[in-house]
Amino acid sequence: MTIAERITTTTPRKARVAYWDNARWLAITLVVIGHAILKLIAASDTAYALYLFIYLFHVPVFVTVSGYFAKAQPPGYRGVKRLLTDIVFPYVIFETVWSLISWAVTGKLSLDYTTASWTLWFLIALGVWRVALPYIVMLRYPMVFALLVSVAAGYLDNVDSTLALARTAGLLPFFVFGWKLRHWDGTKRWLKLRRAVAWRWRAGALALFALVLLFLGLYIDVWRDLLIRRFLLYDEQYDSFGYDQWWAGAVRLLMIGIGALLTLAFLTLVPRRRVVFTAWGAATMYIYLLHSFFLYPLRESGVLDHQPSPLVLIGMIALAVAISAFLAQPFIKKAFHWVVEPDFPWLFRRQALAEIPPPTAPDVPVPPGTVLIDAPLENATDADGPPQHPSPSEDGRRPSAG
Repeated sequence: MTIAERITTTTPRKARVAYWDNARWLAITLVVIGHAILKLIAASDTAYALYLFIYLFHVPVFVTVSGYFAKAQPPGYRGVKRLLTDIVFPYVIFETVWSLISWAVTGKLSLDYTTASWTLWFLIALGVWRVALPYIVMLRYPMVFALLVSVAAGYLDNVDSTLALARTAGLLPFFVFGWKLRHWDGTKRWLKLRRAVAWRWRAGALALFALVLLFLGLYIDVWRDLLIRRFLLYDEQYDSFGYDQWWAGAVRLLMIGIGALLTLAFLTLVPRRRVVFTAWGAATMYIYLLHSFFLYPLRESGVLDHQPSPLVLIGMIALAVAISAFLAQPFIKKAFHWVVEPDFPWLFRRQALAEIPPPTAPDVPVPPGTVLIDAPLENATDADGPPQHPSPSEDGRRPSAG
């Protein structure tokens, strides 16, 4: 009996929770929007305020959701294979592609796999977090440890962009925070909450977002001068952009606190029932890895430089949403499955594959195309509707990276 047959015949399927698919697609769409408007922030205060607003929480949301679905056990045969097929292989493929693109544009070929191109840093960080989590949570205070690692990383010159070390360390608290959220059973309580009560919480979240956005807009010149944007990238040492004071780490700690608060507010606003974009949440890996190819020509051509017009900003936001929706369609998965989710069974010994046990029930329903590693779906129903069961198109051969 093949592994696929063992999974099909021995493992029960669980209902999908639309809430998390909604959160995934909304989070990845914010990532695309942030990348799309980057070239506008120099000439437009409105674009810069929106950019800071998005960057305060969009990556923290993505990392938190990844941590929520991560396992706290050392990976076995199956976990190691998925680490290779869902993270290492896609990273090598796409890093090679971007190196070839750079060669075509600049005339210089450099195959440097220790420095991730553009968005590929997240794959490296995700793999490290996934491997490290079982050992971090053995500590009495894993969240305190993660915060110390994050703050300390900003002081150390040898923690840089090599293998995305700076961002891996800097964003570690959000991954651990996501894991803690799962054990606090907050999602189950939120999904069971009455609609009227839920909307009171959502009203508070909307008010918080409005206040933050207003505060950013009113003091935009101050934020430019303070270089707050550099803190939100989590990829540099403090002294590299002028913060050589001993208290610089406190600013990062503040950014982490704001990011966690806005992450919770964001998750409060995510629809709990199945909506038009729910199915798109199963394709976050495709959106994440492929959207850069749409934005790269616009960013490098110079057409977005010195564009203060609000219409250009609105147009880029609309384009980003359209790209995210387009890349979530089934035909994209069919066309790019071989590079986004490479299996390469010929690389593995048959005996090793035969020793991989079937996944436990929570592992199976996670569809290919998500950015969440080991993302088990809870056996829960939507609070505002009936259980959402996976369709044949959503149910793939294996859970994918994320």
